[in-house]
Amino acid sequence: MRPTAPQIGFDRFIRLEWAKKALEVRAGLADISELDALLDEAHSGPAARKKTRTVLNRLWLEPRKDLEPFAQRGVELFQSAPSTSPAALTWGMAIVTYPFFAKVAEIVGRLTSLQGDCTTAEVHRRMAEIYGEREGTRRMTNMVLQSQIDWALLDRSDNGKTLTRKKACALEGSDLVRWMTTAVLEAVGRPVGLGTLEAQPVIYPFGLGDNLGFVLSSASDLDLRADSAGNQSVSLRE
Repeated sequence: MRPTAPQIGFDRFIRLEWAKKALEVRAGLADISELDALLDEAHSGPAARKKTRTVLNRLWLEPRKDLEPFAQRGVELFQSAPSTSPAALTWGMAIVTYPFFAKVAEIVGRLTSLQGDCTTAEVHRRMAEIYGEREGTRRMTNMVLQSQIDWALLDRSDNGKTLTRKKACALEGSDLVRWMTTAVLEAVGRPVGLGTLEAQPVIYPFGLGDNLGFVLSSASDLDLRADSAGNQSVSLRE
């Protein structure tokens, strides 16, 4: 019996303004009718609107029960500092909620790590190796890429064939850095060396800043450990 291909989940193009509005609704800074109005204006029919709303629900409005505490911490970051990047917060939620989104991010981050760009064909080929050669894989990979571009975290050439990495956005505030580190560890599913944490492809658009060991040492859900050679790694605290 052939194994079932991993579910895609993130199957819609999500504009940053929609994600931000959903975050504002969850934070009590906007009314759900404002989000509904944005979605009504952008969608041609109820079916398309419902599918987009489903993704936004899983990201912010109705996250999975096991991700509820993590989502709530992200919301509280936004409540305490509304200038906190909604793109960074939504990225963090996306990589822990949708393995498909995280895999696209990882592949783009890895392919662009050396020369700063890659082709869309390379991304599609790598995704097809994992999720299968099917139209859904290609179409939904494009949805993720289009979303990352709309969030101003990735550039695409006019002919759509080349993806270019932007300069990394520095995450502002120790709480946001700790929260994003948790997202990375959830997404990769293993401990990560402290010295390679910022270079993890899954968060290629962001920089974690200086004194990372000190910043992470006060995180209640993270565990910093050093081996016999003094190399530090960070993991999720059980």
